[in-house]
Amino acid sequence: MSCVAVIQMVSTSDLNSNLRVAERLIREAVQAGARLVLLPENFALFDSQQLFRLAKHETEAGNISRWLSELSRSLKVWIFAGSFPLLAETPESQKVRSALRVYNPEGDVVGRYDKRHLFDVDVRDGHGSYRESDVIAPGNELIVVDTEMGRVGLSICYDLRFPDHFWKLRELGAEIIVVPSAFTKVTGKAHWEVLLRARAIETQCFVLGANQGGVHSVSRETSGDSMIIDPWGSVLSRCESGEAVVLAGLDFELLRQVRQRMPVLLHRR
Repeated sequence: MSCVAVIQMVSTSDLNSNLRVAERLIREAVQAGARLVLLPENFALFDSQQLFRLAKHETEAGNISRWLSELSRSLKVWIFAGSFPLLAETPESQKVRSALRVYNPEGDVVGRYDKRHLFDVDVRDGHGSYRESDVIAPGNELIVVDTEMGRVGLSICYDLRFPDHFWKLRELGAEIIVVPSAFTKVTGKAHWEVLLRARAIETQCFVLGANQGGVHSVSRETSGDSMIIDPWGSVLSRCESGEAVVLAGLDFELLRQVRQRMPVLLHRR
C-alpha cells in the first residue's frame, strides 16, 4: 500500500505562523510514513484582502515556492500545496489565480492547477456573501500529475460540486483525486462528505479531501472533517476539527478490482 496524508489546518492572516504550522504537520505526516502530503486550500494565508499583495511578493521573491521545494526535497516526499495566490497572467489585472502546485521528492514543480470554479454564493452564516471572482481569476486547464503511486487529478474546493470536472480527470487517467478546500461550516456540514464520497464512487478513484477546520475570524468558520476515501466510497480515515494529520494506505488492487467488476468508463454514454 502507498501511505498518503491530508493536512487539516486553521489558517489565519499571519503568513509566517501558517507556514510554521504547515511544516510541522508535513514533518509529522512524513514521520508517520506518508509519501504524498496534501495541504488545504489557503494554507499559507486565509485573508482575501491580502491575496494580491502576497501573489505580487511571491512573483518577485518566490519565498513560498522555495520553501515548499526545499521541504519536499529534504523530506523526499510529494507535496500537493493546496492553494496559494499567484498573479494572473495579465499585468494590468488586480486579480490572482488560486493555484495548486505539485512538488516532487526532488523539489521540482511538476504540476500546477488554477482553480476553475469560483465560489460566488450566498451562505447563511456570519460572513453571508462570498465572491471569489472579486479577487480571483478562474483557470481553464484540467491537470493530472504522474507519480510513482499513480496518476493524480487536481481540483480545489468548489470544483467538488461539478461532477464533469472529476469525470474528465478520470478520462485523463486519474487514479487519485485531491480536493484541497476551505468549505464553510454551513456548506461543509451539509454537503462535504456526501460530495467527496459521490465523486469517489462515480470516478472509482481514491479521493483525498484536505479541509480547513475551525474559526478563522469573527465571520469565518470552516467545517473540517478532512478525510481519505477509497474507490468504493468507504471513508478510510478522517478527523473532525482543528489542526490534524489524516493518514491512510491506498490499496491499488482494490482500485483495479472495483474498475474491473464495474467498468463504468466503458458504459458511459
